[in-house]
This record gives sequence, structure tokens and C-alpha cells, in this order.
Amino acid sequence: MSGPCIFFDRDGIVNESPGPGYVERWEDFHLMAGFVAALKTATAKGYPAVIITNQQGVAKGLYSEDDLNAMHEKMRGQLRAEGVDVLDVFQCTHFAAEDCDCRKPKPGMIFQASEKHDLELSGSWMIGDSEKDVEAGQAAGCRTIRVCPISEETKADFHVGQMDDVAAILEKELVPCEL
Repeated sequence: MSGPCIFFDRDGIVNESPGPGYVERWEDFHLMAGFVAALKTATAKGYPAVIITNQQGVAKGLYSEDDLNAMHEKMRGQLRAEGVDVLDVFQCTHFAAEDCDCRKPKPGMIFQASEKHDLELSGSWMIGDSEKDVEAGQAAGCRTIRVCPISEETKADFHVGQMDDVAAILEKELVPCEL
């Protein structure tokens, strides 16, 4: 592939955030219109998208990795019905205390995706709703967008208050590329 990518966090970006808990069942997974719009913009500009998500609920035994994978396949089915899809989904299912290389704020999942799909990280973007997402993206050499209340401080390159505002930034900032 050898081109840039848009990396998206999952909860709060792709789907509505469950708050302090976890999305344990498909019935609780609600795709965000702002994500679909951002994905359509990225795709139109020639950028594939990869979801990078911490899913400690698997380690806690709240749901299985098979359940998580099935949820992601259903999500991709919804996206395909909207005329788009993601290239891949990378998930860290470890406990935070394990200090693994894949759990954000470490950039391990971004590096794994880059290696697997031959992605060029210096032209890539990481979009998330926490500073951990920003840190992971910046550690991998990506530009960053943080979606959170404007009153919160961030080191992200761009800061928006809601996911609905991301597509406009991508429309303005992404240089079209061909894969």
C-alpha cells in the first residue's frame, strides 16, 4: 500500500462512548454519524482507515475476544451499508497494569498496522477522544485530532468539541493521495 492512513480510536469516536464502562454487547454499540462522515471524507481523499482500540474488558472477562471480533464485523457491515469500510481493526485486550507495548498511549498498535499494511506514518493522522490517543499518534509520527470539550487542554494538532466537526478538518487538511 505504502501510503498514509487515518487511525481512529473506537469508543467515543467510531461509536458512542459508554462512559466509564465498556461496550459489552452489540446492542450497546451505536455508530456515530460524525465518524461515518469523517471516514467518507478520508476515503474520498484516498486514505484508508484503521481502528486502534484499547479493550481491557476482554482481560477483565466482561466479554470474549470472539465477541469483540464479532462486534467489529457487525460494525464493518454497517459501514459497508454506508458505502465505506475500514482497512483493519487493532485491539489491545491486555490489562493496563501489564504495561504491554500495544496499549495506548504507547504506539504499538499503530506500528503493527503500519507494518502489516505498509503504511507511511509521517502523513498519517490519529483521531481520538483522550490524551492517550494523542500521545500514541504523536509517538508514531502522526498528526492528531482530539475530540473532547474545548475547555480541556490537549497537545493535539487540532482540537474539536464533537465528532461531527472532524470531517471538515480532514476535508481542509488532507492532501489527496492515491493508493
